[in-house]
Amino acid sequence: MESEGEPKKGKSKTPKKPKESDLKQKSPAEFFAENKNIAGFDNPGKCLYTTVRELVENSLDSAESISELPVVEVTIEEIGKSKFNSMIGLVDRERVDAELYDDFETQKAREKRLAKEARAQELQAKNAALGKKFKEPSATKGVKGRGDASFYRVTCKDNGRGMPHDDIPNMFGRVLSGTKYGLKQTRGKFGLGAKMALIWSKMSTGLPIEISSSMGGQNFTSFCRLDIDIHKNIPHVHLHEKRENKDRWHGAEIQVVIEGNWTTYRSKILHYMRQMAVITPYAQFLFKFISDTADKNVTIRFARRTDVMPPVPVETKHHPSSVDLLLIKRLIAETSKQTLLQFLQHEFVNIGKALAERLIGEMGPEFSPKMPVKSLTSQQIVRINQLFRQAKFDDPSGDCLSPAGEYNLRLGIIKELHPDMVATYSGSAQVFEGHPFIVEAGVSVGGKDVKQGLNIFRFANRIPLLFEQGGDVVTRTAMKRINWSSYKINQAQDKIGVFVSIVSTKIPFKGTGKEYIGDDISEIATAVKSAIKQCCLQLKSKIVKKMQAREQQERKRNLSKYIPDATNAVYDVLKEISQFHASKKRRYEEADADILSKVRSRSITKDTLKEMLSQYVEKVDYEMALEYATQSGVNEEPKENIYIQALEAGYNFIELHSSNFIFRLIQ
Repeated sequence: MESEGEPKKGKSKTPKKPKESDLKQKSPAEFFAENKNIAGFDNPGKCLYTTVRELVENSLDSAESISELPVVEVTIEEIGKSKFNSMIGLVDRERVDAELYDDFETQKAREKRLAKEARAQELQAKNAALGKKFKEPSATKGVKGRGDASFYRVTCKDNGRGMPHDDIPNMFGRVLSGTKYGLKQTRGKFGLGAKMALIWSKMSTGLPIEISSSMGGQNFTSFCRLDIDIHKNIPHVHLHEKRENKDRWHGAEIQVVIEGNWTTYRSKILHYMRQMAVITPYAQFLFKFISDTADKNVTIRFARRTDVMPPVPVETKHHPSSVDLLLIKRLIAETSKQTLLQFLQHEFVNIGKALAERLIGEMGPEFSPKMPVKSLTSQQIVRINQLFRQAKFDDPSGDCLSPAGEYNLRLGIIKELHPDMVATYSGSAQVFEGHPFIVEAGVSVGGKDVKQGLNIFRFANRIPLLFEQGGDVVTRTAMKRINWSSYKINQAQDKIGVFVSIVSTKIPFKGTGKEYIGDDISEIATAVKSAIKQCCLQLKSKIVKKMQAREQQERKRNLSKYIPDATNAVYDVLKEISQFHASKKRRYEEADADILSKVRSRSITKDTLKEMLSQYVEKVDYEMALEYATQSGVNEEPKENIYIQALEAGYNFIELHSSNFIFRLIQ
């Protein structure tokens, strides 16, 4: 029995605390860390590729922003497990419990593997005795555990603008803070740049990123070692100091250690560098892969071919048909203009004073040109948005865009592929949803290290697109909408290079990874098809002329082959006629009689006739070749000397641009 004063067991209640809110907040850094595949960090191999890509594109942007011919050096250094452990201060440890590991092989599995290898060796010996070829089976590999991950130190150095000393921590250690968020043509996809490489480094190795930078005219180099606090989205600075800059170098050098996979993504990384050299022939690239195994080392230099750079893309204002309700509200909050009339005129392209007044009049009686723009209600802003969606505006111009240019595209293709012939075309600016875009194309035939069939190279805002090619508008157009045979091109057997570059203030990528441009946008699909067809038309005329030249050569060979038989037959006939002439059975005119007399006196022999026929065939062939060269625009004997200016020479000059060349008048 329980006494009255004692509490009953099992029935005591603790007072409940008020329930705290379950709402949690994630920082942008934390979001991208958990969804790294969005930014192209799907697996270790893709992470290595994307890191190289982001660093190279940042370097090109930096150099181009100060009109400096880019010099970019990329180094990937393989780091073994022992070296990595020593870098982080971890001592290697021998395995004690072998069965605990993923790659543990049981005795039964080992016996089975050895028996299989023995049978393979026996079969190889039999085939060798019979003289048959035998493909060696690949070595059996155990399951690769997380502990066997490969690590790489990626370094990218450039000669660009550099970064202000105090801004470096926030430029690298704070996600969604940067200089590329205005409306302009930019190389990047998410505005993350090296920040995502830093997040992946933090996740895979825990090691900080190292940045060296110096701006033009500075006598010091900024050095910063930092990582990122992913949950707070703030930089964690280990070291930030100024060092002596004896060489007066300007630019940036970024070094990051990450987990990666060079073996599976080697071809993609090298393919990316080669395509970047095609679209930016004014840049010089040096790529190195360094390994403990000497035969795995790679060093490739992509030389500069020209010093003509495209203009730097300029920031532009929004087109009225491309804005939404949220953007209009943000523009109103950020504008320095006071009245609605001034706001419409100065915050949007293609709205002049007269059009702005007409728009305000159409909005209703509660709107007036002089009303304060900050006083607009939510309902009034919705009315502006509705009118923008319904009204007709002139298309934006392409002046804010910076395409590679036919000249650079042609040089890049010739430099990297060495084709037999190439044609390029640059279209005029067109518009998609209020954003201007320009499509440039190049088609080449033949070349070095080019596979048979269609080889498609895609570029968006002058960066190569290497993944998800099947659904891309360029691939579908080239494979399904172009009748190559009508342009005298064999789609299956010829080595065809198709290069399409699209630049815009907003590239309409598909998918979260932004790896391809969809085939459902009719404006872009039409422009791509038209650009490729223009290139094919240029090639067709060249191919037809080449075929005619080949036929002429074939005719020459055929004629030369029959010269001996023709000589014998003609000479025998002439000899017989000369005998008739000598016996006065038939009389011939003076010219003919003279020839027959020479035949009879052996002044004209078979050898003489053979030589004369050969000379005639050569003369006909020369005349045909000269006509072909004239039609092709080839001048075999230039009448004036041609001088090529060195890239380093510092002269003042005036440039006259053409699609195929740039002519400089030195002052």
